[in-house]
Order: sequence, then C-alpha cells, then structure tokens
Amino acid sequence: MATVLMCRRFPRLSRVTAFSTTAERGSSKSKKEKRDKSRAAKTGTKSGATIQLLKPQDYRVLYNPAAYAKGRAGSQQHVDRDNSQALGDTFTSPGTTQTSPTASSQALPPVRNALPKPKSSTFLEQTILATLYKEEAEEEKREMHDSKEDPRMFQKGRPEYRSLTCDTSEPAQTLPAEEGDSILQSVAGCEASPGILSDYFLKLSRLPAERRAALLSDPRFSALCHRAVTAIRLFSTPDLIHILKACVPLAVPASHPLLNACEAEFCRRAWDMSLEQLLLVADCWRCLDRSVPSYLGILFSYANLHWRDLTLPQFVQLLYIIGEGRRSPADLVQKVESTILKHLDAFTLEELGAICLGLFKSLSGISDHVMRRIADRVSLQMEDMSTYALVNVLKMLRYTRMDHVPLMREVGKAIPARIPATNIQGIMHITLTYSSLHFFDEDVLAAVAASLPSKVSYCRSKDAAKFLWSFGCLDYEPPNEEEFYSSLIKQLHAKLHEFSKFPEHLLTALLGLAFVKRFPEELIDFALREEFVEKTRSSKYELHKDLFTLGKSVEIECPTYQGSRLSPQLCQEFTEMVSRFAEREIYVRPEIMEATSLLESMLGGPEYVKNHMILPHTRSSDLEVRLATDGHPIPFNFKDPVTAKKLKDMGVSLTDDLMSQLIQGRAHNQSPTEVGNEARQDRGDAAGTLLLGGALTAGATSQAEPKAGCWQPQEVRLALQVSNRNHFCYGSKRLLGLHCLKRRQLRLLGYVVVEIPFWEWFPLLKRTRSEKLSYLHYKVFCPGLLTRA
Repeated sequence: MATVLMCRRFPRLSRVTAFSTTAERGSSKSKKEKRDKSRAAKTGTKSGATIQLLKPQDYRVLYNPAAYAKGRAGSQQHVDRDNSQALGDTFTSPGTTQTSPTASSQALPPVRNALPKPKSSTFLEQTILATLYKEEAEEEKREMHDSKEDPRMFQKGRPEYRSLTCDTSEPAQTLPAEEGDSILQSVAGCEASPGILSDYFLKLSRLPAERRAALLSDPRFSALCHRAVTAIRLFSTPDLIHILKACVPLAVPASHPLLNACEAEFCRRAWDMSLEQLLLVADCWRCLDRSVPSYLGILFSYANLHWRDLTLPQFVQLLYIIGEGRRSPADLVQKVESTILKHLDAFTLEELGAICLGLFKSLSGISDHVMRRIADRVSLQMEDMSTYALVNVLKMLRYTRMDHVPLMREVGKAIPARIPATNIQGIMHITLTYSSLHFFDEDVLAAVAASLPSKVSYCRSKDAAKFLWSFGCLDYEPPNEEEFYSSLIKQLHAKLHEFSKFPEHLLTALLGLAFVKRFPEELIDFALREEFVEKTRSSKYELHKDLFTLGKSVEIECPTYQGSRLSPQLCQEFTEMVSRFAEREIYVRPEIMEATSLLESMLGGPEYVKNHMILPHTRSSDLEVRLATDGHPIPFNFKDPVTAKKLKDMGVSLTDDLMSQLIQGRAHNQSPTEVGNEARQDRGDAAGTLLLGGALTAGATSQAEPKAGCWQPQEVRLALQVSNRNHFCYGSKRLLGLHCLKRRQLRLLGYVVVEIPFWEWFPLLKRTRSEKLSYLHYKVFCPGLLTRA
C-alpha cells in the first residue's frame, strides 16, 4: 500500500506576552506536538511542529457566541426568565485574573512569530485546495474505537421493542443466490398475487450482502418494484409492512418510486392501523433515511388521541421517532412530561438517555421539575449508565440550563476515566455542557485536553470550534496547552473550506482563542476579509457582534497585526446596534443605577461619573471615574451626562425576593458553593469584574475605544465594574473568559479596573445610605489604586 508524505506550512500565530500577576500560571513551554497515531487502514505521515503563541496577560470568559446563543442554549421560557441578566449574559461567560495595569497600548511587547509568515491568500488557497483534493481522493476516515455509537441501543433492553422496530442486523439464514435468481426470473413469467409479491421481497432481503447490492441495477428487480407499485392498494397492511421492512436490508434509495408509493399508501390507511404498526412503519422510514413529515404528522395526531393506551416501550419509541424526525408536536408537551414522571422509576437508564436525546433533537421544551427528576435518578445510578446515554442526558441538561450540582459532581467523578474511550463528538458535548452551564471542573477539562490531540483529526469544524469556545469560556489552559491549542488550530486550517458555508464556527473558534490570548493571524485575516464578512450577513445567526468583538480585540491586543480589518463603517454600525440594546435593557438595572447615583453624590455631581461603555465591543458597561495624582476627583462628563435616576423613579422595590434572586438566582437554585482553588478566588477578589449588560451613556451611540495617549499625564482613570453572578463560573469567584478579556484590554489602554463584586454590593443595597457610600468611597479612594496606576 502506498504511503503519502504531506508537508504543510504552519500559520503564524500571535500571543501577547503575559504581564505580572498575583496568581502565577505555569509557564507556557513549547511541547512537541503529538500527531495522530492511527486514522484508518490507509496510512499517511505528517511532520509535527510546535507553534509558539503570543501571550497577553492572564484571563478568562463568560461569553456565548451568537452561533450558540439561540436554539439549544435554552427554550423561550428560559430566555424570558433570564431577560434581566443583561446583554452580556446572552453572549458571554466570565473569567478573572489580577494583573498590573498598563499605561498604554504602546507598552505591549512586539508580537513573536513562531514561524515565518506566508502570504495569507496563498497559504489559505493552498490549504483549501489540498484539503478538497484529499477528501476527494480518499474516504473520510473514522475513529478506530467507534465513531458513532448506536442511538438504538435502548431497543435491546426489552423484548417488546421487536414488534415496534425494524431489525437492521444481517439475516440469520441467508438465501442462496440461485434461489434469488429464480425469484427474479419468475417475475417476468406471470402475474403474481400481492401476497406472493410480498414474499418475493422478504426472500430477496435475505440474500448475501454482495448479491443484494447488485439488485438495484438489475432490470428484473426494477420490474418487481413496478409490479408492487401498480398493485400497492391491493396489499394487506401486514404485507405492505413486510415490503417496507424488506427495503431496509435491500438498501432501496430514499427517493425510489416504490417508497414514494408506500408512503402515500401508509398515509392513506394510517387511521385504520394500530399504534404498534404505525411506530414500526415510522422506524422503517428512519432506517431508510427518508423524510416523511406528512406521515409523522398523522402518527403524532394518532398518538395524541390514543395517549392513554401507550405502553412504556411505545412511549420511548415514539420519543425516539420525534427526535429523529426533528419535529416537536406542541400539543404533546404536557402529556410527554406527565408520562415521563409516571414511568420515571421504571425506565432503564438507556431509555432515559433515549428520551433526553429525542427531546434534545426535536428542541422540545421540558420543565425544570421534570429535568431535575431525571437528573436526580441519573446521579444515583451513573455507574450503570453507558457513556452514550449519559451524554444524551447532559445535552438536555444544557438545553434546559439546569444547574443540577449533584449530577455534575457525579459526572466529574465518573467521566474523566471514560474520556479516552469516548468518540470525539461525545467528548465535545461533555465539554460544551460544562461551559454552557459555566461549571468548572478541572479534572474533566484536563482529561479532555489530554485525550484530544490524538483524536483531533476526527473533529468536524464545529467540534473544533466548540472545544476552543468551551475552554476559552471557562478560561482554562490545560497542562498540555501548547499541544492542545496547536492541534486544534491546525484542524481549523484543515477544515477551512467549510467555513464559507458555516462562518459561525470560525468566529466561535477565534473568539474562544482570543479569550485565552491566542490570535492565529492567518485565520483572523481570513475572518475579517470583506468577502467573509459578507457571508456572515446571510447566516441564520447574528454574527455581527462576534465580528465586532474579534476585530476590536485584535486591534487592541495585536498592535503588529497587518492583516484585514473591519471597516470603520461596520464598527460604527455595530456600536450603534449595541447602544440601542443598552438603552432598552441595561439602564434599568437597580444595582448599576444605585451605584451611579451614589457616586455622583459622593464625588460632587454627574460630571464626575460616566456610566457608559468604554469598550463597546465587550457589550458591557463601566462606571468611569477620573482622579488626579493627589486623589482628588476630576470633572470630565460635560457631554451627554446620564440623568441621575433614582430607584423610586423606576418603580423598583428592593424586596427580600428581589434580593434573593439577585444574590442567589432563581428561588429553586441551591446557594452558590465555592468551586475552584483559593488562588482563583484571590484573583477574583482582586481583579475587576465586568458587568456584562452594563450601561451606556444616553446618546453615546458611536463611541469608539479610547486612545491611551488622549488623557492628561496627571490623571488616573478608574473603570468600576458592577458584576453579577452570571459573570462567574457556577458557585465560584472564577470569572468567565469575556470578562477577563475586557479587564485585560482596559488595562492595556491604561485604565485601573476596580471591582464591585455582587457578593459585596448586592447585600449592601438593602443597607443604609451611609454604609453604601462608605463602601464606594473605599473602592474609589483606596490608597493602593494610585500606587498601582
């Protein structure tokens, strides 16, 4: 067998050098990259390389890219419930670090180049052409350990499923090829009754696999199919089902005329069939990979009328069909929930996994109560559950945004040892669940990072994007960070041709990398080109905000970058869009308005405080204060001052229930528990925390990032951050990635970041005015601030 040796030039990547921090992260040593050791029967050898990245200072993120902010991020009920959490909560994740402020962006060290920079267009074009040629030349290689586990595994748990499902296994007794020829020969000889035609199909389905494959091109088989189509209404329902079942092992194409006739006939007689027969036919359509929306609509209506007659296996099979059909019958939602609760203790663990997968695929809403009950049971019996079923439960947990701490802790104990034997898509869903729920578990993430480099060649473009997003969102850099990130960045280059069709995946990946201070310049140049920006406009996702965040982050953190950039007109458009949202959603937050009002009173008026977005691309607010070197406040907000609004003007009463929600979240949530080590907590206490949905000054619809050299030399600028719990990993003081990115960039521009964390500020909202003023006075006039500045 021939061996192909492929050489590839690696892209230039930038990573800003880290500034001094109170919490040291291990030095980022270059590691020899491990290449894929086995991909399939055909062998190929690739040279390894280590990519050095420019590393800005330490940081992390709570930012959900637009591509994953909709649909699976949560149903409308959860969007409505969390509507008060700010603009940033829709897009972001928090992370925190303590770093020394930098006077200006000019203080950034020059970007280091790991490898010589090739011409971007030439490199990208060569990569796309090489990848397309390779995919045409050989089949897509699959993971050796099992690329895709069987979603029908639950059907093997009960004998009742045999009458509801189509058996896709090879026949126990094969039919001799000679007998198959005899059957085909007899078709042309004489007319046959419907029963005999049905028997012919059954017998032919038992031929050896290689003989069955040749049938589709045999004119005699075509004649048999034509006979069946002609006599379609003469078949009894059992005979017609036998023909459809026989089409599965015969691998009849989904668009075959015989299947067209069968679908029309089953739709015509569906109301005269039993539920068992309807489910069996639906399973056959699934095995044939044929979309039958009309038939499924009749099935769901029939099931709705006969719901009380459903047995447990029929219910699970129905949910499986609902999921595979990607359809969610709205009128069945309440009945599904009540049936789940009715049979919850009787379901096998694999059936629970199938139920969750069906609900997830069909985007079916499910109440918190039902999801919590499922999670309760799974958390007690996780050791007996297959990884495939467990991943399906995690998918639904992510969809419902359920903060089930006992389940997540048990997953943290059980899943690291299973990671090496789990396929790449299963690992991706596990990782994405942790990042979506903002749940940090270092053992799980480290196990994922250790296993991924050897499997990275099996990543689809969206798998690679979600891995990078998840690690960036949680601001976690694993022990093998260079190997981990280098392998994923190379996979992005290998899948570059896919991003024209799925631009959201590239932006998601690049934002995840930006959160952890990595900036692959060729990929960024590709993403900011005018033709790629134009493709994002036709995407079903709103990608403008993601482009804006990426473009401005590169502008601030990579001063030596010389590739494509967003046009000033686009930046202006994006800024105005964020401003309009801020005017609708952000100013009404009581914790921000109270802080603004008190600071105005304390400092001498609205001209001493500016409630606005210093960095519009981070989509969050800052309370800006300026001090002279002697500590006296400096008036500066003479244009577009924010009207001093009081809480009473907004009609908001600080009730016990409101305070409980602000501090702890929804009433049923458990009180936050400390997650993460003390070093992370110390960093969270010291560093400023971004308020994701902060306020923007009224009328300031086109504010650009400030230039570091614009202010007076005898001036210290403070950027006060009013945080809430959604800017941190669950139950901890560990900031998510976007919030760390914002702080890092504020410091690069010369600001001193001052934290007003929710665990300090929210309890004070119900205390006396003098206590709140005393707290804010300490924050603004802390002697250490001027020293740090």
